[in-house]
Amino acid sequence: MTQTIEDLFDTGLERYKAGESVSSLIPVFKQVCDRSPRSSSAWVCLAWLYLLDNQGKLAYTAANKAVKLNPQDPQARINLALAMLETGQKGLRQHIDIAQQLIFVNEEWQDEVKNSIEDGLTRKPDWQSLIKVKKWLFEE
Repeated sequence: MTQTIEDLFDTGLERYKAGESVSSLIPVFKQVCDRSPRSSSAWVCLAWLYLLDNQGKLAYTAANKAVKLNPQDPQARINLALAMLETGQKGLRQHIDIAQQLIFVNEEWQDEVKNSIEDGLTRKPDWQSLIKVKKWLFEE
């Protein structure tokens, strides 16, 4: 029996939270994105995994799709800004500004973003791009 997209996504998230390696989860989220290409949350997760795996160009592509599908998702914007930083692209400030505005008006999103940043720094402690983004979002 084939897993539903939702089951595959939820299982992938559970495996991620349990500490499974990023490289083993990328194919899971690629499959979710292939089977449900309009799922912005799947693209957000895939972009994040690519970022953690030092695959900036693939992260940029995935994050860009996530932002196009849901421009009001602060994590999608943050992932795109991170991917732009990682690949040396210009124009990331607008994504930081929009993410800042979104998390300013929604405390739940702010908590999710803070948790995501802490998770990223736990998994990749000297992630300079994420450290910069964290400062831009919360210290300016």
